[in-house]
Amino acid sequence: MAALQETEGRQEFSLVLGGPLFQLLRRAHLTDDQLGMVVRRIIAAILIAWVPLLILTVADGGFVDEARKAPFFEDVGFHLRFLVVAPMLIASELLVHERLFPLVRQFESRQLIKAADAGRFADAAAAAMRWRNSILAEALLLVVVYVAGGLFTLHRYRELGAGGWYASGSGDGLSRAGYWLVFVSLPLLQFLLLRWYFRLAVWGVFLWRVSRLDLDLLATHPDRSGGLGFLGGSLVAFMPIAGAHGALFAGMIADRILFTGATLPQFQLDIMGGAAFLLAVFAGPLLMFMPRLAQVKRAGLMEFGALAQTYVRDFRGKWIWGLAQVDEPLIGSGDIQSLADLGNSYEVTRQMRITPISLRAAVNFTAAFLAPIVPLALTMMPAEKLVQRLLDLIV
Repeated sequence: MAALQETEGRQEFSLVLGGPLFQLLRRAHLTDDQLGMVVRRIIAAILIAWVPLLILTVADGGFVDEARKAPFFEDVGFHLRFLVVAPMLIASELLVHERLFPLVRQFESRQLIKAADAGRFADAAAAAMRWRNSILAEALLLVVVYVAGGLFTLHRYRELGAGGWYASGSGDGLSRAGYWLVFVSLPLLQFLLLRWYFRLAVWGVFLWRVSRLDLDLLATHPDRSGGLGFLGGSLVAFMPIAGAHGALFAGMIADRILFTGATLPQFQLDIMGGAAFLLAVFAGPLLMFMPRLAQVKRAGLMEFGALAQTYVRDFRGKWIWGLAQVDEPLIGSGDIQSLADLGNSYEVTRQMRITPISLRAAVNFTAAFLAPIVPLALTMMPAEKLVQRLLDLIV
């Protein structure tokens, strides 16, 4: 029974399978216990955030009004926010749950947690789950969203209102669609974003507490990360969130290109800065293991260096100075194979990374951010010319 309870306790770890909103969605039959019904939640978000904007804008005559600087129909950035970004943030929950849960179990299944630290590891997981389920935390997120909306967003869109689809007919304030945008649609999107950053903070604190444990790491582990290479898989879990941020960037840049005459190269620094920021934020928690991994690498190099010194000295005496038995062959002897194995082990230790992040994982995560922005390159070259150049390369 005790073993069963322990297994069930491990299965409770999830950054997304809990919290007040999760319980509310369950009662509304928009999710099940394992975050199913993703399509229902996406449709509900679109019905709340985007469809009312469409209906109210049509009623106010701002849908395709060419007199407006930014008609609703042409406002690519807003369509991306509520038809792409919000659905991606919602759909990401299931992937994060399914990918991070096995990662956390690896600490125990690989016996990285020593018996003396089992209680502290369980406490770290339990504390993360308490924060995930915090009513106060999500309430504060809502307060931040609406305080920002009252102090900044409302003022900003009133200033930008003239000529936009969210402006009133007289141009001196917001239309009904504009008020829905400021007080419903944008707060929903901002809450989804902030909740992901809150979850990332919970994940970071959990990993920080685990990194303080005396983990049983091996410098010769084939993953070149002391046995923690599996943690790099967390970047794979967060790739859809990186893609959602990329879609936000793409929408912002597309609006500038369409309505102000800007060009894509003008945003090179913004794009590179956004990619670097996201990689730092989502990969940052994994860097907490750097001191421990660096210590393991130093200790491994010293241990294998000392062992190699002793072994090579004996090898020299045996085979170079003629101290071996007369009838013992040199070729194919176990001693030579052992020397090769020792050299391989030392080389693995020497190449060990002091972070659990592989170059491939970092590149894939960055590519997920850049993918929604790449199509904007079409604004620099007509599609027919691009197709012709591709054909020239192929033919």
